[in-house]
Formats: sequence, C-alpha cells, structure tokens
Amino acid sequence: MSGGRSPASTRLRDLTVAKDWRSGARDMLVVLLTVTTGAVDAAAFLHLGHVFSSVITGTLVLLGVAAGTHDGVLAGNCGVALASYVAGVAIGAPLSARRTGRWLAGWRGRRSHAVVAQREIWPSWLTVALGLEFCVLAVFCAGWELSRGHPSGPGEQMLLANAGIAMGIQAATIRHLGEISTTYLTGTMTGVISALVTGRKPQGLERSLGIFAAVIVGACASAVVTAYVPVLLPVVLLVPLALVVWFASARFGPRPGWPDPE
Repeated sequence: MSGGRSPASTRLRDLTVAKDWRSGARDMLVVLLTVTTGAVDAAAFLHLGHVFSSVITGTLVLLGVAAGTHDGVLAGNCGVALASYVAGVAIGAPLSARRTGRWLAGWRGRRSHAVVAQREIWPSWLTVALGLEFCVLAVFCAGWELSRGHPSGPGEQMLLANAGIAMGIQAATIRHLGEISTTYLTGTMTGVISALVTGRKPQGLERSLGIFAAVIVGACASAVVTAYVPVLLPVVLLVPLALVVWFASARFGPRPGWPDPE
C-alpha cells in the first residue's frame, strides 16, 4: 500500500520518540537532584562549620586557609567534610558497578536496542544508589530535628559527615550518566561557556541552565528555612530526592517480559 509505513519504520520511530522522552525525563530528574545538592551545601556552610559537603575545591581551599591561619576548628571541619565525601564515593562507586553487573546477568541475554537505550539513559542501579542517599539524608534530618536546627559539638560533626557521605554517593553515581554532574558545576559552566564562545551549541544547554538555577533555588530555600523555620529543612532536602527516586522507579528501567522490539 503506497504511502504507508512499514512495521519496522514505525517501530524505529516509536523507539526514537521513547528515547527522546526518557532523555527529557532524565534531565528533569538531574535538575531536581541539584536542588538537594544546593540545599545540603547551604546547610553545611551556614550551620555545620562553614565548609561545603560537595564542593571539594572550596573545601580544599578552606583547608589551606585553616592551615595558614592556624584555625584548628576549621581544619577539623574540612577534614570531616573531605573524609565523608570520599567515603560516600567509595560506597557509591562499587555499588553502581555491582548493581549493573547483576542487572545485566539477570537479563538472560536479551540485548535489544530498547534495553540498551534505557540502560544508557537511566540505569536501574542508579535508582538504588539514590535510594541509599535518601536513607543517609533521612538520618541527617533526624539528627537535625533532634538538635532543633542548632547542632553543635559532636552532633555538628556527625551531621556534616552524613551530608558528605550523601553527596559522595550522589556524585559517584550520577557521573555514570556521562558529562552530567549535580555536584561538580565548574565543569558544567566551563563546557557551556567554551561551546558558546567557539560558536557551537552546548550539548544539553537547557539541562545545564536548569542545573544552575536549581542549585541556587536549593541553596536559597535552605538558607531561608534554616534561618526562620529550621524544622522544615528535611522537606527541602528530602522532597526533591524522594520525587527522583519515585519517578525513576516507576518510569525507568526495563521490565522482564517486555517484548523484544527487534
């Protein structure tokens, strides 16, 4: 029949549309995650020793400042932030690799284009790792509530450690999505500006702009809430992350029994 589409071309078009939809959804989730990043970093800087939980460059600079000014308290806070971030990366990196291997092993050799596309856009283990991050931040929020929003002494150090571990887990897992980051935004900014000044359209420009806006929104919300209604900080930290975990669990990842499009 002239003018009609073959089943193969129709299926290819459907797969392309599905991939475009999933790419947009992935970018939305990345932006939401960055809200949590901004909120956690703002809370750490304002109330947990004036250090960052994910901005390692800034923390290293502050460590140098502490050494130069003989500020032992600041040096200790920097040490906790760095060590906990490293611990989070050490937890998140092998978790992601192990989950990927198990998922692929359980697929029984099915390697359709749809499966590969979904695995590349949002691997199933990513949701598992972010679920773990949520648990770590839930512990953080419990400690925050127990301190009534004014942590000090060992409690402050414990909360800082929790924040660093959570950000390390997030950074170690999101990096598997490619040139995307929710914690290291210097590289994102460099890529956008470099592409613009050389006459190229930056890849993922809308996503990058969303990430920049999200980290500011998260930090602003955290600063306002901790200043006036500190009991609500868990809402700012956990709601964006919970939405990401819920949506990714519901929409991403192949399901056993799906028909092979090939």
